[in-house]
Parts: sequence; C-alpha cells; structure tokens
Amino acid sequence: MRTHQLVLQWIESQLLGGHLALGGRLPAERTLAEQLGVSRTSVREAIRILEAMGVVRAGVGSGPDAGTVVIADPTTALGSALRLHVATSHLPVADIVQTRVLLESWAVARANPGSPALAEAAALLDEMEKSTETDQFLALDVRFHLALAEAAGNAVVSAMMGSLREAIQGYVGRLTANLPDWDATAARLRDEHRSILAAINENDGAAAAKLVADHIQGYYEEAGLGSGH
Repeated sequence: MRTHQLVLQWIESQLLGGHLALGGRLPAERTLAEQLGVSRTSVREAIRILEAMGVVRAGVGSGPDAGTVVIADPTTALGSALRLHVATSHLPVADIVQTRVLLESWAVARANPGSPALAEAAALLDEMEKSTETDQFLALDVRFHLALAEAAGNAVVSAMMGSLREAIQGYVGRLTANLPDWDATAARLRDEHRSILAAINENDGAAAAKLVADHIQGYYEEAGLGSGH
C-alpha cells in the first residue's frame, strides 16, 4: 500500500468511527505524519485527493479558515469525474441524459408538496421570467431542477442529479446554437416548468414524472441530440 493510502485509510476510519465529523479539523500536517509514521508529502497527497473528492477543504495560514476541514461536497467531485469521462467519449451524453430522465422522474414522483425547496423552485421560475440572457436562464434552470430533486428528500439522488447536470452543463449551453428560436424555446420551457411544479404541489407524482421526462427529452430532441451523440 502506498503511504498516502495509509493516510486516506486512517481518515476514513476516523469518519466512520465518529471521531471526525462535518466541520471537524484534521490534525496538523506534521502531527498526522508523525502519528501515522509517514512523510508530510504523503499527508499532503492524501489531502489533495480528499479535496478533489469534495471531502475536505484545506486552508492555509492562521485564523478560523486555516487547517483542513471536513466538508460534504459530493456533487462537485462526481461532476468533475463525469465531465472528464464525457470528454473521453467513454460516457455518451445521450446515456447521461437518459440517466437524468430516470433520476428526475423518480425524484418528482416522490417530491414532498410541503418541502421548502418547492418555494425556492417557484422563486427561480419568477427569475426565469425576467431572464434575458441564455446563460443566465440555463443557470436558473439547473437550480430549478435541483430544487425539485431536493424536495424528494434523498441526498444521494440529489448529489447524483447535480453531478450529471454539472457534467453536461457546457454541452447543454452549446446545444442552444442548434435551436431555431431560443426565445420560443425558453417560453415553452418556462411553461413546462410551471406545469411540473403545479403537478408536484397537487401531489400528482405520476403526472409530474411524465411531464419532467417529456420536458427533458423534448429539449434535447429539439436541439438535435440523437442516439449517436
């Protein structure tokens, strides 16, 4: 086992055992190296890996933000990994879209009409009405769909949906160039968003699931995403 893996293994055991928790700080680099009998270089390598995985945030200097703090940001880490695999063409965008349809359909079918996330979704729709920039609209669209997922109350599904959206966000933006009339598309998407949200608020999960599947597939089909992309 490489020495940085010993550090990773130790940190995992501390998390599993409850000795480290969100917001907790790892021992200082020198202390951890001496405790585990490894080099400080190995400790730094392990911390860099954990940062990339969204498990810790390393701060330098002194003060409240200094040290290595345990965080929880799985969406960014998963999204980065997926984005790279999409770039290698190992994961086809069409397959990611299909996976997104499955997850979002599941999420909206189980969304809680009383969830505060739905109030956020409604506010985002109001912002979309005022949006005149394509990039701004797409950013609001991402936040809207993630709010719907949050209303289902499943942290794993929310993280996976966020990572899928992040992985293809640039691709989605480029697809807008294929649309014959962006303003017409944006108006249709806003109407579909409101219908999805209304179905959830009316506790009609089956209707919401169908609406969101048609909504996602309709956008990509209009933009020209076929099975070979």
